[in-house]
Amino acid sequence: MIWLGVLLLVIYLQAIVMASLEYRHPAKAVAWLLVLFIFPIVGFIMYYFISRRFSHRRHLPVRGTSHLEAAAYEGITGTEEPASGAAGNLEGNIKDKDGCYLEHGGTANRKPAAAGDQQLDRLLWSVPGPGMTCHNEVTVLTNAEEAYKAILEAIGMAEDHIHLDYYTIRNDGIGRRFKEALIAKARQGIEVRVIYDGIGSYELDEAYLGELRAAGVETKCFLPALIAFLDKRINYRNHRKIVVVDGKVGFLGGINIGDEYLGGNPKLGFWRDTHLRISGEAVLSLQGTFLKDWEYVSGIRIKDERYFPPQSSESSQRVQIVSGGPDAEEDSILAVTFAAIGGAKERIYIATPYFIPNAGIIQALKVAALSGVDVRIILPGIPDTRIVYWASLSYAKELLGAGVKFYQYQKGFMHAKVILVDDRLASVGTANMDLRSFYKNFELNAIIFDRSTVHRLERDFLQDLKDSKELRPEHYARRFGLHSFKEILARLLSPLF
Repeated sequence: MIWLGVLLLVIYLQAIVMASLEYRHPAKAVAWLLVLFIFPIVGFIMYYFISRRFSHRRHLPVRGTSHLEAAAYEGITGTEEPASGAAGNLEGNIKDKDGCYLEHGGTANRKPAAAGDQQLDRLLWSVPGPGMTCHNEVTVLTNAEEAYKAILEAIGMAEDHIHLDYYTIRNDGIGRRFKEALIAKARQGIEVRVIYDGIGSYELDEAYLGELRAAGVETKCFLPALIAFLDKRINYRNHRKIVVVDGKVGFLGGINIGDEYLGGNPKLGFWRDTHLRISGEAVLSLQGTFLKDWEYVSGIRIKDERYFPPQSSESSQRVQIVSGGPDAEEDSILAVTFAAIGGAKERIYIATPYFIPNAGIIQALKVAALSGVDVRIILPGIPDTRIVYWASLSYAKELLGAGVKFYQYQKGFMHAKVILVDDRLASVGTANMDLRSFYKNFELNAIIFDRSTVHRLERDFLQDLKDSKELRPEHYARRFGLHSFKEILARLLSPLF
């Protein structure tokens, strides 16, 4: 019996270590303790390799704008002088002719005056980065076929450089089309750089990469799987999807490079997703994010200002790019999401493949629904990950009681990451409505204030509702005990997903 006592003591000490290290995140601590209870010793080893906090990127600024972005924005805003007054005081700033604030200080970055909600305006003002951009043209791409066509067309027209930053790149039909397009441009003397994630692209073979490199394409892997495991960072992934061509055209959204996005996965079928094509000032923000990622994966800081060319868009669509990651001091995407939900007056429409919100988002959605706001959330009806699916259903069950309406997409797999608040703003990007996107992954969202674009996204959402089945409270009343147990267990473990 001595060995049993020793084992219990070891487990007890491990539990104390976990609880003390995760005291700021009680839900996460409970999840890890459950893992330790189910898998003694092994659970602690998993915790050791998976749960390390991501340290700040060396030599990379966490807040503010790089010198290249600052120079580019000085070129955009011209010679207008910012008003005097305390920094951060919106009332003390002047607006340009399109209604965007000009920031105090030397860079005169445009700042938000668009949301119509003072609390959200102030939050967007404080988000790290160049802030609001006022002269953009945004095109909504509702599926992968549209997105790939637009991206490959932009790549084909490149005259100086092409930058790609993807979570997943596959060596399949569409992956080879991208490879051939990039090789062709590299052989023309166009600079081509590609970043791919070590986990999301773990199946990408050396032959594919070798062909790119042989043609002059520079490729870099974000945290290769083995290195990330040994360095205890395997839980942190670059989930961004960025394309920048010549610093003038950019793309972001939920679509990676793979045949499954074209409906090639027989289990999931049709893949419903949303991507954006942007031309104008916001492309500089996409470029800045890519170059910071490039510096991290390559150790090379690119200083040439030609990557931030003057922008010529005559359109006045307002866009703010918000990036997030575990190396940042603030959870910007979570904060903007919370503030947008809290500021809703009429409706909140959300489409997301994974719904694992934190306590603050849950409470904000409850308050909005109980206040009479029309809150509708579309989830997948066909899941790609069962345990996340069960966890999402457990959160849906809780929110249904407050009047939040949930729908399960039936036409295929719902992978779009879209939030619509009234007719004032939309958020489209790479971040899911889950804890991983809020805290662990490197993500990128576009906050859009152009009403025509918001209305276009709303039409897409309403069409998705027609292709969905409403999830009602009686759905849970008919469920057997095993289903409830799965949801409870998945809910407890959800902070680790």
